[in-house]
Amino acid sequence: MPEEPVPALVWARPPRAPRRQSLTPERIVAAAIGIADTEGLEALSMRRIATDLGSGTTSLYRQVAGRDELLDLMVDAVRSEQPAPEATGDWRADLAGLGHRLRADLLRHPWLAGTLMARPALGPNSVRQTDLALAAAAELTADPTLAVTLIRALNHYVLGAVSDELAEQDTRRRTGLTLEEWRASVGPYVRTIVESGEHPHFARSVIEAEDLDADHQFAFGLDCLLDGIAARVSTGGR
Repeated sequence: MPEEPVPALVWARPPRAPRRQSLTPERIVAAAIGIADTEGLEALSMRRIATDLGSGTTSLYRQVAGRDELLDLMVDAVRSEQPAPEATGDWRADLAGLGHRLRADLLRHPWLAGTLMARPALGPNSVRQTDLALAAAAELTADPTLAVTLIRALNHYVLGAVSDELAEQDTRRRTGLTLEEWRASVGPYVRTIVESGEHPHFARSVIEAEDLDADHQFAFGLDCLLDGIAARVSTGGR
């Protein structure tokens, strides 16, 4: 009597366990940025990162000293995502380009604005960005104090403008209302103000003013800042 064939399953090799990726600072930083982008810095902890990476928390500390160092590495990583713009020799064009680049970084990573406001970024990519900005400012003035001051003014404008954009986005998520829906909800109240005649300039802005998008408003404000810088430097003032 012929032997029955042995099922192929018996001869199959057992599946190999997936090879665990080595834990590196780069992997830790990438995981941390992912958490911060989607859930905010309040959700970020070494324990949470270790869970996402399938690692022990102690293993993370062998690569990154702690949360403060991790934040520094995160900031420097996102500041390298866009290619560095080439200097044109035109201080205004170069500073405008750096301002738009910083805005793009801040909008991609909402946690970044607060981190940059809290302390200076001194990682290699961040220092490179600062050096590019100072090189552009040097085309306008040979005074290093004035150059640093105008770069700070530029950064303050960008951070403030983007903070407003992010606040509006956060309100939209929290309330579930788009800007148009919110305007519709407050429409009857605004109409009573307009019809009262007590605030004519406010009423005219509601009725006649064009509703510019965030990109246009940012560019307009940046142009005004650069106009002011040019005028101030031309008079030799700080």
